[in-house]
Amino acid sequence: MDLPTFQQGNPSRPFWLTIAFASCECRRFPFRLLPQSCHRGPGTPGCGDDGVPAFLLSHGVRYSGRADWEPAHRRWISAFAFDTVWQQLAFDEYRRAIEDRVAQCSRLEIALREAVVSWRFYPAVLGLQAMRGVQFTTAIGILAELGDLSRFVHPRQLMAWLGVTPAEHSSGEKRRQGSITKNGNSYARKLLIEAAWSYRHPARVSPEIQRRHEGIPKAIVDRSWDTQVRLCRRYRKLAARGKNPNTAVVAVARELSGFIWDISQLAMSLAVPNEARAV
Repeated sequence: MDLPTFQQGNPSRPFWLTIAFASCECRRFPFRLLPQSCHRGPGTPGCGDDGVPAFLLSHGVRYSGRADWEPAHRRWISAFAFDTVWQQLAFDEYRRAIEDRVAQCSRLEIALREAVVSWRFYPAVLGLQAMRGVQFTTAIGILAELGDLSRFVHPRQLMAWLGVTPAEHSSGEKRRQGSITKNGNSYARKLLIEAAWSYRHPARVSPEIQRRHEGIPKAIVDRSWDTQVRLCRRYRKLAARGKNPNTAVVAVARELSGFIWDISQLAMSLAVPNEARAV
């Protein structure tokens, strides 16, 4: 199987990636549909999981950890037994609906991982995953919605297209800015803001991020670390000024979109197609 390369500082010693590269562009439709289906999984309002926490709260049961429907959370839920048969039956139905949804999301992610290796934006998918808060389905979802980021001459154009820039209410010499415009693609903006929430915490490279850094060029890893340091500091400064957390996260998301523009283009520029490698 032919593999692409990320061009490093020494052209005679290319950095080989264990990924497949397709020279032709694939249609973006499946890469738009499947990530959206994955993000409508447990924890998303309207996906059928709202009944479980409501049912538990009505019986005075609270989860002390992070209710993210990860294995630890699901094991904790599965350990509960209620006094009456009808209570237990209702609870089991809620829980089975969640387990079915988790299994569905797993199947969709497997399908995505098989299909994305033939996508021309695959190097950008790998590059964006080096960033904090941008996991596999998030990277695909953002790129599927935005398409070729090189069409944006400057990152400010991407920020405006995503609707994360302040609205202008200016007249004459007076300049007034309101809330964000919310123009453009709402799903891409949702993914961007979800990723920005991870920058509330101090900058660090977790084991999961370290795993995603394997096989990625140092230039991309360094750029992702610079992104994390800057955005974590940005959130702390806004929080220290008394800004509402939601407002601070949106401000971080605006800058994050600029780094996504930069890193995706860097990843695409470092990827060498099979035809160029064969020459």
